[in-house]
Amino acid sequence: MDNAIRKAADGISDFLRLESAGGLLLMAAAVLALLCSNSPLRHAYDDLLKIPVEVRFGSFAIAKPLLLWINDGLMAVFFLLVGLEVKREVIEGELSTPAQVVLPVVAGVGGMVAPALIYFLINRGHGAALNGWAIPTATDIAFALGILSLLGNRVPVSLKIFLTAVAIADDLGAIVIIALFYTADLSIAMLFGAAVAVAVLSALNWQKITRIAPYVMVGVILWAFVLKSGVHATLAGVAVAFAVPLKMKDAQGHAPLHQLEHSLHPWVAFAVLPIFDFANAGVSFAGVTLTALVEPLPLGIAAGLFIGKLVGICGASAVLVGLGLARLPEGANWPQSIGVAALCGVGFTMSLFIGSLAFEGPEYFTPVRLGVITGSTLSGVTGYLLLGFVRGHSGTTSSNRTN
Repeated sequence: MDNAIRKAADGISDFLRLESAGGLLLMAAAVLALLCSNSPLRHAYDDLLKIPVEVRFGSFAIAKPLLLWINDGLMAVFFLLVGLEVKREVIEGELSTPAQVVLPVVAGVGGMVAPALIYFLINRGHGAALNGWAIPTATDIAFALGILSLLGNRVPVSLKIFLTAVAIADDLGAIVIIALFYTADLSIAMLFGAAVAVAVLSALNWQKITRIAPYVMVGVILWAFVLKSGVHATLAGVAVAFAVPLKMKDAQGHAPLHQLEHSLHPWVAFAVLPIFDFANAGVSFAGVTLTALVEPLPLGIAAGLFIGKLVGICGASAVLVGLGLARLPEGANWPQSIGVAALCGVGFTMSLFIGSLAFEGPEYFTPVRLGVITGSTLSGVTGYLLLGFVRGHSGTTSSNRTN
């Protein structure tokens, strides 16, 4: 039992270190994109993302500009990893028992409902802008943990795990939102092909196939069918993840899900997400004035992330703790919890991604990115300052507690 506990603790520590380092790289990618968009490199940056890329197999062809290959293709790999993490956490991790799941899941729901409500109230009566209601519901776990890493041991490990669990619940909510609300006209033929691919994945699991390669090969076919079906292609990654075995062991005694998650994590943290951020964070500030920030669309996004996340997560947590249905993470106090709730407003990568689904017209690119960057920056700075202040003035030693 002690070995299992130590192994789980080591796994959590490795995850947090990898996410934190990836978060710092995301910041660098975002800054680089902004520099390119506001310098003589702007046209080269735009031209790069518009490069046409085509893959053809007989009469079956997928032709998209590079930006959409990144958003539809690379992000499917990201959602594959998200699906693996969700499955692992639900079956054997931080979301596997009612006592563990109640606080982060309810806090995560509160952190999605409140931002959506704020966005709706600000954009009511603005027609097409209401389609972006889900943009401020997202949390970028890598970015948030990257900021936490700057605080060192001033933040209890329990709060880092809580932030991760809230973000995982948030990711699960994002999967549902994308599936239900962000789909185009559906192709019955392509959906049938996708259903056959899902059936094959289920059969692989039922037959106790532990090699990862068959799941990946069928997953690529599934992605192509889903892309053509009108349902967003990233959901193919989630379907593959849920099929990969967790309880079975391969010839080396390893669970295939653990192996695939371990292999994918560095690629997602240090390649997929930075590339996505570089491709989507570029916004030109030429001609942009302060009045642009108070337009309903960017204001709704920024306020949803900055205020909605904080109010939703803290409010839901306070109700549960007040009713005695949950307790704060071990070694954490309310000021620290408020700081972590603020960090959940760093929506960045996920908010930009949902924004790309909500609005296709180029006239929305700048407002969406302005709102996401403003809200995420305010949330990140506020969370950092709150956590730093608490350590300097609370006089508590609990923040240095380790398990």
